[in-house]
Amino acid sequence: MAKDYCTQVVDDPALIDRGAWNALVDADAEANPFLRHEYLTALTASGAAAAPSGWHPQFLLLTRGDELAAAAPLYAKDHSYGEYVFDWSWAEAYQRHGLDYYPKWLVAVPFTPVPGTRLLARDDNARTALAGALMTHAKASGLSSLHVLLPPPRDIDALAGAGMVIRDGVQFHWRNAGYADFDEFLAQLAQPKRKKIRAERRKVADAGVTLVRRVGRDITEADWRFLFRCYLATYRAHFSSPYLNADFFLRIAESMPEHLMLVIARRGDRPIAASLGVFDGPGKESRLYGRYWGAVEPVDCLHFECCYYQMIEFAIERRLAWFEGGAQGAHKLARGLDPVPTRSAHWLAHPAMMEAVARYVDRERLGMSEAIDELNEHRAFRQPASGAEADS
Repeated sequence: MAKDYCTQVVDDPALIDRGAWNALVDADAEANPFLRHEYLTALTASGAAAAPSGWHPQFLLLTRGDELAAAAPLYAKDHSYGEYVFDWSWAEAYQRHGLDYYPKWLVAVPFTPVPGTRLLARDDNARTALAGALMTHAKASGLSSLHVLLPPPRDIDALAGAGMVIRDGVQFHWRNAGYADFDEFLAQLAQPKRKKIRAERRKVADAGVTLVRRVGRDITEADWRFLFRCYLATYRAHFSSPYLNADFFLRIAESMPEHLMLVIARRGDRPIAASLGVFDGPGKESRLYGRYWGAVEPVDCLHFECCYYQMIEFAIERRLAWFEGGAQGAHKLARGLDPVPTRSAHWLAHPAMMEAVARYVDRERLGMSEAIDELNEHRAFRQPASGAEADS
């Protein structure tokens, strides 16, 4: 089917027609703001996801005549940092056998563990063709492997049909059940969880902290530079190196402000913490995505306030359907986020390694299913049969 299309590889997203790329994003109900031309270009132009940092853009395009029919954000990677679907054990297995795992192929949004479309396409035929073209490109390149992270089911079906194995994972998302306000959301939680959240919010208020949410162009350059200062503080606290730089944040602030919100915590007249949210535009099943956070002064429970409770309040106010709190973190369960299965697709060129990975993901899938079942038993929400609970 790919023979019906012309295949092109582009090593800089800035060279791709923005209108054509974003038309695919806008027409796709499962494509989020991180797939927008502005976001991907900012990552490359700022140097965050560029060759010097081990990310080599090789975006794969399928055209029919003058029309962009399908596209994927494809990178050749020199490492496995910034992915959040971990394959370090696979890389180690290659090394033990004297094989090169890097460079490898990756289809993903760098540093962004958000599920969503990876195979942008005008229709199912173009999507199937794109999946096949990715596999053809990977096989012809001589690189070790191809990985497509966190795509939706229709992409998974196309990738599985092209010969990739499917790996299961889990994240934690909050669903808006049409709550009028935060108190109505709290009323649906089990009493101990409700009490804990209220106590955490009181600790922040009693510390003299006030919070403000700013959206779009109401976020000033000073706000963005403070967010970046907080972002650096988070990485320092974890003895890690940051992936992004101030230039990246300023670029998205200028090019896509309608998708951005900032929570700023203040103590008196000085800001002490900030968190970033990214949200869908109209016409989608609107979601809010919690991204980066940090604090320059320690305040007990401030992380929960900035990264969860303020985000949930914003989602309720804007009538957004979902809030996604990022990768990992079973502690999110106690704060009203529920386990949601995720999937990724993988292909390894070495036959024996491919067979071993296929067996591994089969075993992992069973364990993941059991883990999700167990997590669901500990949801924060009241059980329907438990009856009325006294508040406190």
